[in-house]
Amino acid sequence: MSARLTLHVQPRAKRTEIAGRHGDALKVRLAAPPVDGAANAELLRFLAERLGVPKSAFRIARGATGRRKTLDVEGLTTAEAVHLLLASAP
Repeated sequence: MSARLTLHVQPRAKRTEIAGRHGDALKVRLAAPPVDGAANAELLRFLAERLGVPKSAFRIARGATGRRKTLDVEGLTTAEAVHLLLASAP
Protein backbone atom coordinates (compact mmCIF):
# COMPACT_ATOMS: atom_id res chain seq x y z
CA MET A 1 0.00 0.00 0.00
CA SER A 2 1.40 3.37 -0.95
CA ALA A 3 0.17 6.93 -1.37
CA ARG A 4 1.05 9.33 -4.17
CA LEU A 5 0.96 12.98 -3.13
CA THR A 6 1.17 15.98 -5.42
CA LEU A 7 2.54 19.00 -3.57
CA HIS A 8 3.11 22.66 -4.36
CA VAL A 9 5.99 23.77 -2.12
CA GLN A 10 6.67 27.35 -1.05
CA PRO A 11 10.15 27.64 0.51
CA ARG A 12 11.32 30.49 2.78
CA ALA A 13 7.94 30.84 4.50
CA LYS A 14 7.61 32.14 8.06
CA ARG A 15 6.79 28.64 9.31
CA THR A 16 6.40 25.13 8.00
CA GLU A 17 2.74 24.22 7.55
CA ILE A 18 0.06 22.81 5.28
CA ALA A 19 -1.70 25.76 3.60
CA GLY A 20 -4.62 23.86 2.04
CA ARG A 21 -5.12 23.08 -1.62
CA HIS A 22 -3.40 24.62 -4.63
CA GLY A 23 -5.32 23.37 -7.68
CA ASP A 24 -4.98 19.59 -7.67
CA ALA A 25 -2.04 19.69 -5.23
CA LEU A 26 -1.60 20.29 -1.51
CA LYS A 27 0.25 23.51 -0.73
CA VAL A 28 3.06 23.19 1.81
CA ARG A 29 4.88 26.23 3.16
CA LEU A 30 8.44 25.49 4.30
CA ALA A 31 10.58 27.62 6.58
CA ALA A 32 13.74 26.26 4.94
CA PRO A 33 15.41 27.88 1.92
CA PRO A 34 15.71 25.97 -1.39
CA VAL A 35 19.49 25.64 -1.01
CA ASP A 36 21.55 22.41 -0.86
CA GLY A 37 18.48 20.23 -0.37
CA ALA A 38 17.40 22.02 2.83
CA ALA A 39 13.82 22.50 1.64
CA ASN A 40 13.45 18.84 0.62
CA ALA A 41 14.89 17.70 3.97
CA GLU A 42 12.45 19.96 5.84
CA LEU A 43 9.57 18.73 3.68
CA LEU A 44 10.32 15.07 4.43
CA ARG A 45 10.83 15.76 8.16
CA PHE A 46 7.53 17.66 8.36
CA LEU A 47 5.50 15.11 6.39
CA ALA A 48 6.96 12.17 8.33
CA GLU A 49 5.98 13.85 11.59
CA ARG A 50 2.44 14.69 10.40
CA LEU A 51 1.77 11.29 8.84
CA GLY A 52 3.44 9.19 11.53
CA VAL A 53 5.73 7.32 9.14
CA PRO A 54 9.56 7.25 8.97
CA LYS A 55 11.39 9.52 6.51
CA SER A 56 12.60 6.38 4.76
CA ALA A 57 8.97 5.71 3.68
CA PHE A 58 9.14 8.69 1.28
CA ARG A 59 10.46 8.85 -2.27
CA ILE A 60 10.43 11.99 -4.39
CA ALA A 61 9.12 10.60 -7.68
CA ARG A 62 9.14 13.91 -9.58
CA GLY A 63 10.18 17.49 -9.03
CA ALA A 64 13.12 17.16 -6.65
CA THR A 65 14.41 20.61 -7.66
CA GLY A 66 11.08 22.32 -8.42
CA ARG A 67 8.15 23.70 -6.48
CA ARG A 68 5.74 21.05 -7.77
CA LYS A 69 6.64 17.65 -6.38
CA THR A 70 5.19 14.17 -6.55
CA LEU A 71 5.97 11.97 -3.54
CA ASP A 72 5.33 8.29 -2.96
CA VAL A 73 4.67 7.30 0.66
CA GLU A 74 4.76 3.67 1.80
CA GLY A 75 2.33 2.51 4.48
CA LEU A 76 -0.66 4.78 3.75
CA THR A 77 -3.27 5.18 1.06
CA THR A 78 -3.53 8.49 -0.78
CA ALA A 79 -6.90 9.21 0.86
CA GLU A 80 -5.48 8.58 4.36
CA ALA A 81 -2.45 10.77 3.73
CA VAL A 82 -4.48 13.68 2.33
CA HIS A 83 -6.97 13.44 5.20
CA LEU A 84 -4.21 13.52 7.83
CA LEU A 85 -2.45 16.47 6.18
CA LEU A 86 -5.59 18.56 5.64
CA ALA A 87 -6.72 17.87 9.21
CA SER A 88 -3.55 19.63 10.38
CA ALA A 89 -4.09 22.64 8.09
CA PRO A 90 -5.10 25.97 9.68
